[in-house]
Amino acid sequence: MMKISINRQYFIDQLNHSLKAISSTTTTPILHGIKLEVTEDELILVSSNSEISIEITIPTEIDNEEILEIHQTGAVVILGRFFVEIIKKLDGDFVHIESTSGNTTTISSGKSKYDLQTYDANQYPLLPDVNNENAVTFPASILKNIINHTVFAVSTSETRPVLTGVHLESHEDGLNFTATDSHRLSFRKLEDSSYSLGELTAVIPGKSLQELNKIIVDSDETVEVYFSQNQVLFTYRNIRLISRLIEGKYPDTSRFIPTNFETSFTVSKQEFYHAIDRVSLLARESRSNQAVKLIVQDGQVRVSSQSAEIGFADEDVNVNNLEGDDFKIAFHAKYMLDALRSIQDDEVSVQFSGEIRPFIITPIESDEITQLIVPIRTY
Repeated sequence: MMKISINRQYFIDQLNHSLKAISSTTTTPILHGIKLEVTEDELILVSSNSEISIEITIPTEIDNEEILEIHQTGAVVILGRFFVEIIKKLDGDFVHIESTSGNTTTISSGKSKYDLQTYDANQYPLLPDVNNENAVTFPASILKNIINHTVFAVSTSETRPVLTGVHLESHEDGLNFTATDSHRLSFRKLEDSSYSLGELTAVIPGKSLQELNKIIVDSDETVEVYFSQNQVLFTYRNIRLISRLIEGKYPDTSRFIPTNFETSFTVSKQEFYHAIDRVSLLARESRSNQAVKLIVQDGQVRVSSQSAEIGFADEDVNVNNLEGDDFKIAFHAKYMLDALRSIQDDEVSVQFSGEIRPFIITPIESDEITQLIVPIRTY
């Protein structure tokens, strides 16, 4: 049994975070629900799937404003997505939730009332226990930045599960983060010994980091991160997100990043991005070849694409500091656009080691970020 009244809009915001850990494909019926546990001074929301669990603590007051009124303690599990849709449709400022001794919970606000079937909270699985032996604290802005630099490059194929995560590698000078789907690679280093976790390594699921990225905001607030043998815990504001770690040995990717280059140039990131975006319109429509080609010839750089069904597009790109041999290369436009989008600097350096070897894109003001792309063989 339980009985509460809660600020509806604040409740919606917290429930939206809870939904991130509910999977529509789970075969365990109770995991379609959100657990509401009411203590004497707070409401705890719990949601979970095979990959992540989210626990949200809601106090009775925030900044002297009443958020939650507790009439009776207790716990219940309510079907998650349907429950949230009901709360969103109600029009009162506060929502009243009451469960009886049976398996029914009443939700009311204004003139509306719903009686929902619920699950026994005692049957809800316990959350994984993560100790605090390996702990590091990030400003939210830095962690969000790291996720944005890497997570887009993880593999979406389960053929090699370890590549669906971001590899964290600690050393005495800081942390390295790597993501690759074998067609591209994103590398981000954080050179600050205060972030070091000794010799710890871990592979964090890309999906978990994507959900975390939707929760944290770009600010100086902190995110505490705790690692155990097979779990990682992120604590931010009133939210705890627990994710499993991916098992398996991550490949040694350092040997794939070239150090010697035959051709290079610097370019405005925005100009380069938009030129590739424009010519790639045809590449995206091609049934046989979705490559964008880049040609360096006579001191000029040109990008182009073609579609047998539609036609041909090309565009000259203004570059600076062009060095090296004339050559041509082809690449997947999406990989280049993703890489450029992840870099905040106004100018980037693009360096090539040959027509069939991976090339890299880096900001010219920093060596913290390296984006690598494997070319497409079309010539």
